[in-house]
Amino acid sequence: MRKYLYPILVLCFGAAIAALFFFRKPELIPKLKERHGDLTLGGEWLNTKNAIGGLMAEIRAKPDDNKPKLLLAQAYMQEARVTGDHPYYDMAAMQLLNGILKKEPKNFEALCCKASLCLTQHHFSEGLAVAQQAVEINPHNAFVYGLLCDANVELGRYDEAVKMADKMNQVRPDLRSYSRVSYLREIYGDYPGAIEAMDMAAKAGYPGLEQTGWARTTLGHLYENTGDLIKAENQYRQTLQERPFYAYALAGLGRVEKARQNYPAAIEYFRKARATVKDYAFADELTDLYRLNHEPAKATQMAKEAISMLAEDAKEADENEEMGHYADRELAYAYLKTNELDKALAHAKLEYDRRPDNIDVNETRAWVHYKRGEYKDAQTYMAKARRTRSQNPTLLCRAGLIATKNGNAAEGQALIRKALSTNPYLSMDLADEGKKLLAAN
Repeated sequence: MRKYLYPILVLCFGAAIAALFFFRKPELIPKLKERHGDLTLGGEWLNTKNAIGGLMAEIRAKPDDNKPKLLLAQAYMQEARVTGDHPYYDMAAMQLLNGILKKEPKNFEALCCKASLCLTQHHFSEGLAVAQQAVEINPHNAFVYGLLCDANVELGRYDEAVKMADKMNQVRPDLRSYSRVSYLREIYGDYPGAIEAMDMAAKAGYPGLEQTGWARTTLGHLYENTGDLIKAENQYRQTLQERPFYAYALAGLGRVEKARQNYPAAIEYFRKARATVKDYAFADELTDLYRLNHEPAKATQMAKEAISMLAEDAKEADENEEMGHYADRELAYAYLKTNELDKALAHAKLEYDRRPDNIDVNETRAWVHYKRGEYKDAQTYMAKARRTRSQNPTLLCRAGLIATKNGNAAEGQALIRKALSTNPYLSMDLADEGKKLLAAN
């Protein structure tokens, strides 16, 4: 009997292995969604479908190979940028990355992608922690220093962000590194330097790519903030020549027309942008435009839509520690537009509790307190918001209004004049309030 035991055991072991191979539950791989409208035009969509189809075939053929899964995660992260469908594609990419990191905890590229996703979802502390893991594995990579720069900026650690941007440029000066330099220069009040660096970023990019379109559109927005509508418009139109139907360039042209008080044209640009990409900001801008164009019902509809989009993101973030877009700062501003001041303050506080050193978060909280008539509180947070000496005209005008309400009329008027001279096309309600205050004094 014993002589038959070994062959039987071998046979049983082989059968067990075969059963594991043939009957194991296959890993569910998120699928590519169809694009719609203008995003289907041109060769990019066809190339994207072919590339992702090839990756899916590789994954089916080699389910234990992490390389095609990583490439698919990266492709989905890019698809989120192009379509604005971050809820689906960011979750899909995170699912793939977590699967990779479960098997390979020190996979450098997967860690970088995960850190980038955390930052996209406004999970800034988590993004910083993951990027720090990655840089310990490879301290000679430019991209990881860009992630560290972004995370430190969002957490209000600006000196550390500058160090990371310097390291990034030492390793590889390109579109991504120049854009970080631009943003930091803007934070520290150097608009000419910010424009110079973003111009370098746009020129370093390949015409037609989404990243290049983003850089050129950001350059246009810098020109907007300094009141140069002609240069801003030129950047947006050049972007659309290189990448037709790019939603953020359409939105840029919408803001230019809004500044010129051509509201019907501005509305049409934002409607086109909104039809192309999912972004609450387009509904938010349309809220203001419909009010300016004396269409209050449509303004109310857009305000509710913006809040609904943001609230859905915030709810997902509260329920999922790893994913879901924190949107409390944006919700604070959205609720100001519907005059729901208690909700605005609640969301401003939530964002402040997450990152109390960020200047934009402090500006938001200051402005909410101002709108509530809590001027001393507004001054406290505005002082923190201005600690980098940013020359953003919206920030300066708000600071001037707050200073005036706190009895510092001379300082307040000087700040308002500075804001209006930097950008004569400030948001109409803010500019009007500033001008009325100057006229009264």
